[in-house]
This record gives sequence, C-alpha cells and structure tokens, in this order.
Amino acid sequence: MPARHLRYLALTRRHPSAILLLVQLAGLLLYPLLDGTPAGRLTLSAFGVAVLVVTTRMVRRTPGLTWVSVCLALPAIVLLALQAAFGMPWLLPWSAALEALFYFYAASSLVAYMMEDMRATTDELFAAGATFTLLAWAFTYTFVVLQALQPGSFSAAVNPEQPRSWTELMFLSFALLSSTGIGDIIPLRPVARGVANLEMFVGVMYLAAVVSRLIGLTLLRR
Repeated sequence: MPARHLRYLALTRRHPSAILLLVQLAGLLLYPLLDGTPAGRLTLSAFGVAVLVVTTRMVRRTPGLTWVSVCLALPAIVLLALQAAFGMPWLLPWSAALEALFYFYAASSLVAYMMEDMRATTDELFAAGATFTLLAWAFTYTFVVLQALQPGSFSAAVNPEQPRSWTELMFLSFALLSSTGIGDIIPLRPVARGVANLEMFVGVMYLAAVVSRLIGLTLLRR
C-alpha cells in the first residue's frame, strides 16, 4: 500500500470525528440539490444509510453501547431501503423516528466522549462540530415525525398549506439549535412549538456546557 494511503488511514483513525463531521456537512449540501425528486429521494436514502453506518462506527469509539446503536440503525436502514425500492410513504414516520432516536443516542455518546477526561484532543474538537450536526439531524427527523402525525405542524411564507420538505425542516433545526433565529419556517401546533423550545434550550446548554469546556481546556493546555 502506498505511503500516502497509509498516512490517510492513520489520519482517519486518529480523527474519526473529522470524517463524521465532513459526511454530515456534505449532507447539508447534497440534500437541497436532490430533495423533491424520485431519483433524489433514492439518493437521499442511500446517503442516509451511509451516514448511519459512519455514525455507528463513530459510536464504537465512545462510551456509548454499540449494540444499542446497531439495534436502532439496522431497522432504520431496512425501512429506508423499503421506501427507496417500493415507494412506501407510510413507513416515513417509523424510519424518521428510528433515525431521530439513533442520532440523539449518537450525540449523547459523543458528549460523553468529550466529557470523560480533563484534556481536549484534536479529535474532540472535531467531535464538538459533529455532535452539533447530529443534534440538528435528530431534531429534523423529530420534526418529520411531528409533521407526519399532525399535518400542518409547520408553515412557511411560500406555500404555507403544503408539508415542509426535509431541507426546510433542517434549516429550521439549525436555526433553532444555533439560536440565530427561526427563519421563514414557523411551528404552528403546540407540540411542534414545544419541541422547538426544547431544541433552543439544548442548543444553548450544549454551547455553554460542552463547547465552552473544550475551549477552556484547550486554552489551559496551551
């Protein structure tokens, strides 16, 4: 194997959180381009499977239990494959709920990974970004479930009566989690607003308790 490939493998083993973060960020660019078309939904399902596999491998390096992540990931992968192959839209709430639980568990495992010692490594800094994206994806899938169970939970300035797309719900999730505003996507029903309040609280506490701690440990080391 060439030395360049060996260096690449060593880098991925030292910083797996960076790989996870790059995959998540790539998804942010891929989903808006492919959302809303049959071929796009198939590609999105395949990408979702890839993200689940990468995240499952990441959980293996954390204090989280691998068997829990596998038990959540495998059914979600099966449901995604069924939706992509046979077009079963009624499976969407079930697959979205499993994916939301999976991403919440993966995010909590990464938080435990970052908080388990008193030193901030480079991989833990990448993990801070990866955890933020995992939380955003988890709440996005939660919004998908709410919209499926209670149509009209979310509205927007454009086509307010239509269900919001995955990309629109992801935009709302990032806006709420980062506390930068709510954008043009508005939660209307009480449950949707309650989950939106919860996401804003989680975002503020994550920055205050986890990210600030990593920054403080990094400055202390220097």
